[in-house]
Amino acid sequence: MYDIEKVREDFPILARQIYNRPLVYLDNGATTQKPRCVVEAMVDEYYNVNANVHRGVHFLSQQATDLHEASRETVRAFLNAKSTSEILFTRGTTESINLLAFSFGETFVHEGDEILVSTMEHHSNIVPWQMLCERKGAKLRVIPMDDAGVLDMEAYKSLINEKTRIVCCAHVSNVLGTVNPVKEIVKIAHDHDVPVLIDGAQSTPHFKVDMQDIDCDFFAFSGHKIYAPTGIGVLYGKEQWLEKLPPYQGGGEMIKNVSFEKTTYNELPYKFEAGTPDYVASHALAQALDYVSALGMDNIYAHEQELTRYAMEQMGQIEGMRFFGTADHKDAVISFLVGNIHHLDMGTLLDRLGIAVRTGHHCAEPLMRRLGIEGTVRASFALYNTKAEVDALVAGIQRVAKMF
Repeated sequence: MYDIEKVREDFPILARQIYNRPLVYLDNGATTQKPRCVVEAMVDEYYNVNANVHRGVHFLSQQATDLHEASRETVRAFLNAKSTSEILFTRGTTESINLLAFSFGETFVHEGDEILVSTMEHHSNIVPWQMLCERKGAKLRVIPMDDAGVLDMEAYKSLINEKTRIVCCAHVSNVLGTVNPVKEIVKIAHDHDVPVLIDGAQSTPHFKVDMQDIDCDFFAFSGHKIYAPTGIGVLYGKEQWLEKLPPYQGGGEMIKNVSFEKTTYNELPYKFEAGTPDYVASHALAQALDYVSALGMDNIYAHEQELTRYAMEQMGQIEGMRFFGTADHKDAVISFLVGNIHHLDMGTLLDRLGIAVRTGHHCAEPLMRRLGIEGTVRASFALYNTKAEVDALVAGIQRVAKMF
């Protein structure tokens, strides 16, 4: 394990006061705070290395290019991908999924085909596929779940058929915390020669993700959820798939030759990276991945699991507490309501106590309808959270509950 107090010193914002109270930041599912090393890496590059990458022969351009491509290698190693050609830099999970939905859909989806998603998907893993279905005349089909938030795997097996073109599933639900059996999902799909996209936005910050072990065909995650800046993310894709897909956008960098008659495209991964990349953010992403790797993903997982168990136990003693997402295999997310207190009221009053939680439908409206509610309060944990902060949350909920 690691020294939690020493780690917290790496995150200056955690020392802030909110309404004259210590900040208790429990909105990590939305975005994580940034350690000094990440911010300092960005400042250093802007002050000392800033130059556009790939196109320059001068020293700064070559140095910036080296940092950018070294970052790609850091991501490859972190994901245990086979090649840096399989690592595409994007603006985040949402752009990664939109890229795939467009490029894959243009080539492999036709009228009457089907795309499988799960009930618990974030809007970013629903809407791009709906848009594709509307363009192509395809059909979106949904894997159901039980009341605990566990996917119905027998229903999944019955839904996948000769019309299925791709399966798209969250690794971890951003509402329920359910850790889905992605290896089994992938194996079943591959038995039908169907590729799989895994949305790793809520898994990558919390435990090891290994592309060789999972064997998915595509995997997306966002930097800002794993202690890196906003506006940077990754789409991993198996090389044999990426070679088959057309580019998502056109412009500089993604080309080999351009004439008014015809354009030929660059090799992987650049075929999918039109225009100037956010090379400063990619370097900062690498710093963030190095940071969590130094702490140890297994250590982070153990810490957050203990925190989640403790929080569920303590919160479960509050009268009227209702949890949403009680799967046996659950990650560091707790969604709840207390009695008939509206989630917005609870979140607003907790904020006045210095406690930052998320309220609403969490970009998962179909899931809310399945649960029969409008929204929840969500507390989501990170590597720097403590049991003392959980105690503050519990005391805050009890104080708000008394007001109602």
